[in-house]
Amino acid sequence: MAKKNKQAEFVQWFGPLLDALRELGYSGKPKEVSNKIAANLNLNEEFLDENLKSGTNRFQNQVAWARQYLTWEGLLDSSTRGTWKLTELGQNTTLDYESAHKIFMKWVEINQKARKNKTEKEVIEELEEEQPENIELKAEQSLIDVLQNLSPSGFENVCKELLREHGFENVEVTGKSHDGGIDGFGILELNPFVSFKVIFQCKRYKGSVTRSQVGDFRNAMIGRAEKAIIMTTGTFTKEAEKEASRDGAPPIELVDGNKLVLMFEKVELGLKPKTIYEIDLKYFSKFS
Repeated sequence: MAKKNKQAEFVQWFGPLLDALRELGYSGKPKEVSNKIAANLNLNEEFLDENLKSGTNRFQNQVAWARQYLTWEGLLDSSTRGTWKLTELGQNTTLDYESAHKIFMKWVEINQKARKNKTEKEVIEELEEEQPENIELKAEQSLIDVLQNLSPSGFENVCKELLREHGFENVEVTGKSHDGGIDGFGILELNPFVSFKVIFQCKRYKGSVTRSQVGDFRNAMIGRAEKAIIMTTGTFTKEAEKEASRDGAPPIELVDGNKLVLMFEKVELGLKPKTIYEIDLKYFSKFS
């Protein structure tokens, strides 16, 4: 799909996002939705691998912003964290670019009123570079920033703690020259009869892990463990994702920055929960 202009490129994903969710049975995880849009529109991998200055994947960030606007418009349900779901209105709505742009400009105006002293151009630019979650609550990016500023050994050890909190036993960091990129290992017991030795690799990245890095780590796993995990504060290229699940080869589990944050949140490791109030712009819009 052609880009309509330099700014607000995410408007082009409004309609494809609704279509993707319909194909997925009206709900899906963010990565599932992004992948479905990319497949439906046959988007090239060079574009899909492009990152923002922050290290966030540009395409996934744009799709997340499309989702945010559709939620404000009442086409998506935001009540379930981590799952995108069509409302009844969304199930029966299709959008071309012109219709999507009208929705976009409506909510830019509302956001502009909510951010006094911001011009329309400044509001759009802010949304382009930020993640939707960061406009409302910056905890997610703050955690990534903290992790990216740890020492290499510090990041390895906090990943060790994270794996322990998620049920791994006998987790150890190698703490020496890494054999094939292995940073540590542990045991995951599925039940009293079945357990796996798991090796893991920790990449304190702002960019993307590549296909060759995934392949190299698989080679290090063979003969040493039954499972392997790569954890990164960055992202994985599309080719890396394909390599991780390539037919005929042992699968590699990939944990990108977004998933890493969710894993920390789930066990509240290094995080203190607090109650916040988010302004419901949709409610106040009728009084504008």
